[in-house]
Amino acid sequence: MGLLTQIATLPLAPVRGVAWVLDRIVEAAEDEYYDPRPVQQQLVELEDALLSGEIDEETFDRREDELLDKLEEIRAHRGTPQP
Repeated sequence: MGLLTQIATLPLAPVRGVAWVLDRIVEAAEDEYYDPRPVQQQLVELEDALLSGEIDEETFDRREDELLDKLEEIRAHRGTPQP
């Protein structure tokens, strides 16, 4: 980028800075949303709840399907192959 271009676009520097910060915020939010560890932990807790009798089989199946769908979405987003 030449000196004249830098001088001409200097008034846009704050906008570019804000855009960069917003991009980092979106990346951090996506990383958190698409983290498989909380979903995997919820699956473990769900199985524990079934084994301890806190929930019935029907509730377990419904919630397990929801969590497995979420894991599938995460893997699709990350491009990881299905096990």
